Amino acid sequence: MHKGAPAAFQARPGPAPPGAVARREGDWKTWAELRLKVVGLPHDITTKELWACFRRHGSVTQIEIMEDHRGRRDGNARITFGPPPQRPFWGMDPFFVNLRHGGRKAVKLFLEAPRRTFLHPSPVNRNVQYPESMVHPRAYPFPTYVNDTDQILLADSLDFGIMSGPQTMMAMYTIKSGERASIRFKQSMLYRETVVDFRIEVKGQPELFRFTIPFTGLDTIRRVDDGESDRVELLVSLPVPPRFFRKLDEKDTHDEKARYWCEKDAWYRQTDVTQYPEDLKDAPVSLKKPRPTIDLGRWTTYRLTFKMSAQTRELFVRIGQALRDYNVTIEDLPGFKVTSHREPAVWQYINQPTPAPARPDSRLEDLLREESVPSLAFAVRYQLEVCISQGYLNEHNLSQEFVAKLMSTEPAKAQDLLEYIANQGKRVFEPMNLFALKIVKGAASRPAIPQYCVYIRTATVTPTTVYFNTPAIEISNRVIRYFAEHADRFLRVRFTDEKVEGKIYSTDKDTMDEVFTRVKRTLRNGIDIGDRHYEFLAFGNSQFRENGAYFFAPLSHLQPRQMRNWMGNFGEIKYVAQHAARLGQCFSTTRAIIGTKTTIKEIEDEKRNGYVFTDGVGKLSPFLAQLISHELGIIRKSTDEPPSVFQFRMGGCKGILAVALDSRAQEITIRRSQYKFAARSEGLEIIRWSQFAASNLNRQIILVLSALGVPDTVFLGKQKAQLANLELAMTNEKVALTMLQKDIDANQMTLALAGMILDGFQSHEEPFMVSSLRLWRAWTIKYLKEKARITVRDGAFLFGCVDETSTLQGHFDVTTPAKDVEGRVDKLPEVFVQLSRGSSNKAQVIIGPMILARNPSLHPGDIRVVQGVDVPKLHHLKDVVVVPQTGDRPIVNMCSGGDLDGDDYLAIWDPELLPREWNHPSMDFTPAEKIPLGREITPDDLTSFFVTYMKNDNLSRIAVAHLAFADFMEEGVKSQKCLKLAELHSTAVDYTKSGVPAKMTRDLNPSKWPHFMEKQNRPRENIYRSRKVLGQLYDQVERVDFVPIFDTPFDNRILHAYKVDSRILDEAAVLKRQYDAAMKRIMAQHAIRTEFEVWSTFVMYHSKASNDYKFHEEIGHISMALKERFRAQCYDKAGSKDFKDVGPFVAAMYIVTAEEVGEAVKRMKTRGAEMTADKMPMMSFPWLFKEVLGRIASGMLA
Repeated sequence: MHKGAPAAFQARPGPAPPGAVARREGDWKTWAELRLKVVGLPHDITTKELWACFRRHGSVTQIEIMEDHRGRRDGNARITFGPPPQRPFWGMDPFFVNLRHGGRKAVKLFLEAPRRTFLHPSPVNRNVQYPESMVHPRAYPFPTYVNDTDQILLADSLDFGIMSGPQTMMAMYTIKSGERASIRFKQSMLYRETVVDFRIEVKGQPELFRFTIPFTGLDTIRRVDDGESDRVELLVSLPVPPRFFRKLDEKDTHDEKARYWCEKDAWYRQTDVTQYPEDLKDAPVSLKKPRPTIDLGRWTTYRLTFKMSAQTRELFVRIGQALRDYNVTIEDLPGFKVTSHREPAVWQYINQPTPAPARPDSRLEDLLREESVPSLAFAVRYQLEVCISQGYLNEHNLSQEFVAKLMSTEPAKAQDLLEYIANQGKRVFEPMNLFALKIVKGAASRPAIPQYCVYIRTATVTPTTVYFNTPAIEISNRVIRYFAEHADRFLRVRFTDEKVEGKIYSTDKDTMDEVFTRVKRTLRNGIDIGDRHYEFLAFGNSQFRENGAYFFAPLSHLQPRQMRNWMGNFGEIKYVAQHAARLGQCFSTTRAIIGTKTTIKEIEDEKRNGYVFTDGVGKLSPFLAQLISHELGIIRKSTDEPPSVFQFRMGGCKGILAVALDSRAQEITIRRSQYKFAARSEGLEIIRWSQFAASNLNRQIILVLSALGVPDTVFLGKQKAQLANLELAMTNEKVALTMLQKDIDANQMTLALAGMILDGFQSHEEPFMVSSLRLWRAWTIKYLKEKARITVRDGAFLFGCVDETSTLQGHFDVTTPAKDVEGRVDKLPEVFVQLSRGSSNKAQVIIGPMILARNPSLHPGDIRVVQGVDVPKLHHLKDVVVVPQTGDRPIVNMCSGGDLDGDDYLAIWDPELLPREWNHPSMDFTPAEKIPLGREITPDDLTSFFVTYMKNDNLSRIAVAHLAFADFMEEGVKSQKCLKLAELHSTAVDYTKSGVPAKMTRDLNPSKWPHFMEKQNRPRENIYRSRKVLGQLYDQVERVDFVPIFDTPFDNRILHAYKVDSRILDEAAVLKRQYDAAMKRIMAQHAIRTEFEVWSTFVMYHSKASNDYKFHEEIGHISMALKERFRAQCYDKAGSKDFKDVGPFVAAMYIVTAEEVGEAVKRMKTRGAEMTADKMPMMSFPWLFKEVLGRIASGMLA
C-alpha cells in the first residue's frame, strides 16, 4: 500500500483479507456497488442483525455470512451496498455491531475491490458496452462504473389499461408522480428486462410495487412525441401480463437460520392489487375480478409520460439503441389517443337469464332447480370467454348489438365463428365485422372422434388471470369414460406462471406465497364460466407433477364427492400423498379393452432383504396379448407378433403385464404389489406397450460415465460422427435410412420418415418430406447442443420386466473383489435383452457386458454394469430388459431407485462406453417414513397437499445445481455436494408417494455456472468456460434453424395418378379446412410454431408447462389422436378403407394441398415476401395417409 493512502484504506492489525484495495480518495464513489468484509463476528450472528447495523450507512443490497471449506461459519461476512454509502464509515476502528440478545461486538471492516465491471457488451457489436442499468442522462458516454443513484428516470404518470382500438388506449387506472409516489423507469441489461417501480396506497397505506418485462417479451415500444412540447409518452402493449411484485419492509424478510440475504428477498410476487382483499377470500376464479384497483392480468397496456430535457432526449436515443440490439424497436405512433375508463356492459347482456323450456328427459329435481338458463348456449358462452381470455376479443369492444347478433345465430354457427377467431390468433377491434365473414361450414365444428378420445375443455390459471382454451381432443381416462354423458362438464386445469414463463417455481424465501395462496383459493373456491361453477375433483399422477387437476361442474344428482366415491374405497388410506396417488390412478391416460373378457389369478411377490424383486409385474398369455394388440391396432394380421409387455390399469391394480408361456388363454396374473385399492371399475386399460427405442446419452449420464472412467474422446467422437451423418442424410438416402431406422424415437416417427424415403419422396424432393427431414435434423442438433443427447447405436431404451424362470443371476453383495476380468464378469448380475430387429433386421440376443441405467442418473452408483446372456426359456420376450429375481438386491432398485411397474431402462453394450470402474456402491433409496393423518382424508387435505407440493417442488433446481457442481468440482459427481444433491433428488422424486419434501439449503445453490448451461441473466463474472467433457461437447455443436421448404414442386407421381372428380376435390378441401383448424388449435394451445412439429412430434419450441421429455410423450398422444380422427372422416368420405376407394380420395387431398401451396408461392413471389410457415398454407393434411401416398407414388394402383 502506497505511503500516502488515505486512512480508510490503511493496513490494520490482523490479516488483510483477499480483495482489500487501495485507491485514491473518493474513487469508490463511482462504483456501481461497494463490498465490505466484516471480520470478527460471533458465529450465531444473523443477517437481520447485520442489516439493522449497516442500513444506517446506506442501501444494503446483499449480506453473506461466510463459511469455511467444511461448511462451518468462520466469523466473517460480506456486506454489499448499492449504490455506495455517502461517507467512508469503514475507516472507524473499531466498528461495533449491535447483537439481538443485548450488547455489541467490535469487528473490523475491510473494503474489497469491485469483482466485476457492471458493463454488458452489446449482442450485436461487442465493442459497445452498456451499464447494467441504463437510465440517467449523464451515463453516456458510460463511465467504467455507474452510480445507481444516478440511474433512475422518473415518469410523470403511469396509466394501466387496454387497447380499445389500433391507436386508442382506454386508461383504466392512472398513477401521478409526486413526492411520495415516484414512478421509476429503467432498463436492466443484467437481467435483460424493463423495470417499472410505482407507489400507490392500499387500504390507506403506501405500498411500493414493481413490474418487470423481459426483452424477449417486448416486440415494440411505441412513442408519442410531437417533437415540440416537453412531453414524451411511451406505450407498451403486451399480449401477456408481466410479473408484478410488492416490496415488504426489509426487516421482515430475514430468516434466522439463513446465512444469505439480498434485497430481492423483500420483493414478493403479486396476484392482485385491490382495496378490498376480503373479496378474494371466497371468490371463484373468473374473467371478471371482484372490484380490482388494478387488474394485473387484463390491463396489459402501459403508458408512461415523461417531461423531457435535452439530456433526457439523448438518453432515449441511447436506450433505443440498446433495445434494438435485443430486437426491440421503438416506433412513433401518430394519431394516438386515450379514452377514459368505463365499465363493460357485455357481462350484464350475456348473463341475463331467459325462461328455459322444459326438457322431456329432464330429471324432476333438475326441472325444479333450473328455472332459467342463460341466453347464450354454454358452448357459445365458453368459446366467447376463450376469445376474451386469450385477448382476441375485449369486453369493452363488445356491444349489445354484438351480443344480440350472437344470440340470434344458430349455436353451432356461433361456436364456429368464435372458434375461427381463436384459430386466427389475432386481436379483433371491430367484432360486428365478424358476422360478414364467410366461414366454410364445419371449419371449426366437431365431427366424430375415435372412441378412446374425448373433447376436453381446459383452463390455465396464472398468478394474475385465467385463460380458457378451445376444446381439444385428448385420449380419455377411466373417469371421463364412465361419466361420458357429462364429459362436457369436466375442466382440466393447469396452474402456471404467466403465459410465457412456464411452470411455477418456489423460492428459498416465501416470496411466492401470494401465488400459492391464489392456487389454493382456486382449488377451494372453484372456477366460474357462465352459469357453470366448476369444483375441484382430483388430479392424475402425471398431472400432479405438472401442477394440473380436474374440475367438474356438478349437477344436483352428481357431485365431485360422489364421483370420488365411485373411483374406489380409499377409507383405509391415512396418508394424504398415498390417497392422492390412488385417486390419480383413475386419471391415467388409457385405452379401455372392451372386446376381450379376462379372468384374474393372484400370486405372491418375490421378497427378500426388505426388497420386492417382482414389484409391479404381472403376467398374461400370448393369446391375450394378441387379442389386445388387435383391438389397439398395434398389429393387423394374426401372423404379426404382439408386444411382450403392456403397461396397464385394471380396477385398483397397476404396473405391467408381461407375456408368459405358462399363462392360460384369457387369464391375467396379478401380484400383491400391483394391488393398490378396491375399485368398482374392473375393466382392463392399456397405457402403452413395449417397443424398441434408440438409446441416447444425456448430460447427467455422461457426467457419471466420465467420473467412472470413460474418456472424453469417446463422447466427442460419437457426437462428431452423428453430426457428420446428419449432414450427409440431407442428400444421401442410404445414410438417412440407416440413421432413421436405427435412431428410433419414442413415438416411432423416424420409422415413418424412413418409409417415406423408401417410397422415393426424398429423391423427388417432395416439399413436405424434405421439410420433415430438415426438421428431424434441426431437432436432433438442438438436443445435442442443449442436452448432449448423443445417440448410441449399440443400445436400446426399453421397458424392464422380471425373469419369471429365476434363471438369471442377480446382484450379490460380494466382499472380496475379483482379481481378473473374467472373475469380474462372472460376478456380474445377468440380464436378457432380445431385440426384435437386430443388426441384420432379425431377432438378436445381446450377449456380453453392458451398462444398465435409468433416467435421471445423478449418483455414481446409478449406472450398473451387467452381463447380457442368452436364455432360451425367455425367447418369447422381445424389446424389453429382463432382470433377475435372485440376489441380495434388485438391480433396478440400484438404478436410481427404479422398479418394474412401467419404468424404462437404458441398456448400452457399446464397449467404448463400459467404464473402468464397475458398480460403484449404490445409494440407499429407502423412502422417508410417511406420516399418517390419523383421520379421514378430505378434499381440503388433497388441495393443501397439491399446493404444498408446488411450494416444495425443488426437483429441477436440484438437478440444475447438481449439473453445475458436477462440472465445477474437481471430483465431479463424486464430490460431497453432488452426493448430497443426489440424495435430495431421490427424496424429491418420492415426494408424490411419501409426502416428505426435499429441502434445498442455500449452500447447495451454485455461485459459478459453466457456459454450456446458458445462464444469460447471470453476471459475466459468475460464468466460466467449462473445459470438461460437457463444455467440449457443447462447443462442438452449432445450432441449425428449421426452415420449411415451400417452393419445390409437389410430386407428379401423385398429382397425375388419377383423374379426380371435382366433387371429391371439394370434399377433400372441406376436410382440409377442418384439419387445418384443428392443427392450429393444437399449435396455439402448446405454443408450437409449425404443423411439421405437431405431425412429426419433433417439436423445437413449446410452452414451458411441461419438460421436453414429458412433452414429447404428450405431443405423441395428441398427434396420434388428431391423425386417427381425420383418417376416420376421410374413410367415411371415401366410402370404405379399401385402396380402390381411399387411393383417389388421398390423391385429391394431395392435389388440393398442392394447389393451395402453389397459389400462395406465386402470391408471395409476386410481393417479394418471405415464405414462412405462419404465412403459408398448411401441407400436412394428405400425409395422414403416408403409406397410401407411397403406394400411389410407386405406381401400385391395382
